[in-house]
Amino acid sequence: MEPEQLVLLLMAALAAGWVDAVVGGGGLIQLPALMVFNPGQPVAAALATNKLASIAGTSSAAYAYLRRTKPDLDVAGPAGAIAVASAAGGAACAAVISSDVLRPVIMVVLLGVAALVVLRPDLGRVPRPVLRTRRRTAAAVLVPGVLIAFYDGLVGPGTGTFLVMAFTGLLGADFVRASANSKIINTGTNLGALIVFALQGHVLWALGLAMAVCNIAGAQLGAHMAIKRGAGFVRAVLLCVVTALVLKLAHDQFA
Repeated sequence: MEPEQLVLLLMAALAAGWVDAVVGGGGLIQLPALMVFNPGQPVAAALATNKLASIAGTSSAAYAYLRRTKPDLDVAGPAGAIAVASAAGGAACAAVISSDVLRPVIMVVLLGVAALVVLRPDLGRVPRPVLRTRRRTAAAVLVPGVLIAFYDGLVGPGTGTFLVMAFTGLLGADFVRASANSKIINTGTNLGALIVFALQGHVLWALGLAMAVCNIAGAQLGAHMAIKRGAGFVRAVLLCVVTALVLKLAHDQFA
């Protein structure tokens, strides 16, 4: 790898860590960068190395949120533990299920997320604890811990965004607290997928660890900005990330 290629990958990891810490979606930056700036590698190596860098950033962001805010540990903790196995299962199935089948479905869901955020400007701005019933609490464990985690191991793009919306919609959490919860679960999903990829021998360890350092730096900056600037800032970043994800998926589907 040429030095300029490495520099571009490290910059991408820094930006991905920031986006991931605020609202998720860092893979939108980091994974394409791995495939463009290191073109000789197999796709599985790019996916695996992306997970190595991402788990460093998400766990770092989770720690930053734990120090500055109060995540729902009674929900995010069990969901994060379940997510390790679910994401591992998704990663194991990645070679079987075609992403071409899933891509249109994901685009529709993301467009629904964008419409919901735009049409309900109060969503996620302030907490709504009245929504926290036993049934919704159970759903807030199972939906992120099983469904979204499996999706992260299988495909990946938009996982953090889906997690944020799950906690906002199911528990009435504000965007900042939902982001804090999502980082805990995203750490679990990255760990589960990384274990599978490592056992299969796909991880580029030297490159991944170098990118992990930059991902941590970006994650710390993003987490502190989200906490300091509040739900309105997170909402704006969320809309930008969702728009970028839809455009990226549409390009992959139709280009």
